[in-house]
Amino acid sequence: MMEVSMMKICIAGAGAIGCTLAARLAQSGQSVNVLARGKTLEVLQQNGIQLSDIDGDYRVEVNVSDSAETLGHQDLIFVCTKAPSLTSMLKLIQPMLHAETIIIPVVNGIPWWYFQGIQGRFAGESIQAIDPQGLMSRLAPQQHLIGCVVFITACRDAPGVVTSTTPHLMVIGEIDHRMSERLTHVRAIIENAGIEARAVDNIRDYIWTKVAANLTSNPLSVVTKGTLEQIYGDTHLTPLVRTMFNEVLLTAAAYSARISFDPQTFMEQGAEMGAVKTSMLQDYEEHQPLELEAIGYAVLELASKVDIPMPATQNLLALTQFIADQCQP
Repeated sequence: MMEVSMMKICIAGAGAIGCTLAARLAQSGQSVNVLARGKTLEVLQQNGIQLSDIDGDYRVEVNVSDSAETLGHQDLIFVCTKAPSLTSMLKLIQPMLHAETIIIPVVNGIPWWYFQGIQGRFAGESIQAIDPQGLMSRLAPQQHLIGCVVFITACRDAPGVVTSTTPHLMVIGEIDHRMSERLTHVRAIIENAGIEARAVDNIRDYIWTKVAANLTSNPLSVVTKGTLEQIYGDTHLTPLVRTMFNEVLLTAAAYSARISFDPQTFMEQGAEMGAVKTSMLQDYEEHQPLELEAIGYAVLELASKVDIPMPATQNLLALTQFIADQCQP
């Protein structure tokens, strides 16, 4: 490990991704605080975090609390929560912010800040599907933000116990697409934790790449109960997946974003992920809210703004919403 300067780091949210980050950062020597609640809080206080990934098995102790006031000011906060809980989490972290605090939302889908930090036709607008009142923008002003796209597949086996069988990759970038000293510093901290980290000047390209993966797999997994291997490899499903992928490609291109995979490579790499359940299918099975707004409806909203139809995507989202509604109490 290389030597990097220490920061006061908080992981806000102790699900699969949050625990993976916390364990890796703590293992690298960083002092890690975790904001957690309920059963997870109790388990982390008693047993720490247990992570099993491709590099080995770890058990690490972290400073954990359900009180942002107790944890105090933080220099770097990774907000690791599902999109439906994002507003409440941003409210919770307010006591931890100081003038230079960096907030990195580690959340799937189109981010609420998509039209911030850049010029253009829609500059400064809110994404209505995610943040209709602009509350997230007020809770996390753009000067605090670094964008993030996480390519980590992890499963929470129990509170504080996580398994991951694929390589870890995080792509980070300033939301105004400039390279900065703080961006380089954060990249070094992540890299030192054994996670491949890339600091880029085009974070929205990577957002669209991850959105393409999430949107073509997550809702369909809820409808079919299929794994990634089946969704991207079964001939009954691949025509629909290819159609949806093409719809996302057109929409991304309309916003001058580039998805780095051609369709065939995209499908092959998806199938190679194996018999993995998507995070949305896991949420559905646990009767948790689904991330349909950030992963799906926000994309439809962006497509509508530039007059691009997405009929296959729209129909699948409607079917997924119907199925999800049947599980609500």
